[in-house]
Amino acid sequence: MADELELLRRANPVPADGPHFGEGPLDHNAERRLDRLLHDRPGPRRRTRLVWGLAATAVVAATALTLTLGGPSTAPAVAAPRALVVQADSTPVPLDQLADRAAQLAAKEAASKLRKGTHVQSWSMGMSDDKPPVTLPEERVVRWKADGSHTELVVATDPRHPGRPVLRDDGGDPHLVEDGHVISRQTYPPSWSDAPPESPPPHDTAQLRAYLKEATYTRTTFGTPELLDGVQVLLDHWTLGARESATLARLLADTEGLRPVGQVTDRLGRRGQAYVYEGSGFRRMLIMDPSTGAVLGLETVLTEAEPEYGVKAGDVEDYSAWMR
Repeated sequence: MADELELLRRANPVPADGPHFGEGPLDHNAERRLDRLLHDRPGPRRRTRLVWGLAATAVVAATALTLTLGGPSTAPAVAAPRALVVQADSTPVPLDQLADRAAQLAAKEAASKLRKGTHVQSWSMGMSDDKPPVTLPEERVVRWKADGSHTELVVATDPRHPGRPVLRDDGGDPHLVEDGHVISRQTYPPSWSDAPPESPPPHDTAQLRAYLKEATYTRTTFGTPELLDGVQVLLDHWTLGARESATLARLLADTEGLRPVGQVTDRLGRRGQAYVYEGSGFRRMLIMDPSTGAVLGLETVLTEAEPEYGVKAGDVEDYSAWMR
């Protein structure tokens, strides 16, 4: 376990004295995509329900209290969700301007290249009708080989609290695991699919929009929320080069409803420009690198309370942070 965690930390070092990480969980957009796939329509967001046995609940509750109340200097193992905050005195950068910067970078010979595979840190909120919501952080690295096969490593870890136990709900049984606990490690045989998102993303904005629609199995309206879902699917499969990032930035600049709000520091300590879309009952924030136009992260925040799940307006439902 320690070897796998060290591998991830070398790929994305997070120093102990680095900037404070904003609190928050991440990522169950897959629930929405599965709902569309099963019902052939964009459906309401489903909740990840944790089925907790009484014994398991007592153990987790006691352990969590010990970790949370162990002393004034003890950091909680499971942080309460808190949305990223835009820097008050920052100047918003229009998406058009960011797309122009990305295009200029893509034109340079030394520009980064497209690579299949991903390295992503994600947090997701697990919710139940009768238990408080919990944050489930994990990190995933997918690497492809020349023969078309690929490996996937997933570990339970939260860079905001290095070395602290991480809460998991594997098999519907919530329990604490050590930092770096291997959730899964698999090798997959070659895949010869040429359907999105397995095929490389195109460099034309109209074609990229169609690509993202197909990648999300959307057969009805493909508006801004669905487009942002498509961005997540794309980045969970590919590490974009400068040219692909420029195309995506231009597509986002032409998308209705995304407004610039200013600078934020994401959950990996990186500074980016934030762009917000307000939906019905939720707000999505896209974080982009101000110099390259690359997407750094995507956050979903609830704007309406849902007492049956124990969540309040302002709670973070999910978040993904992508790395090279």
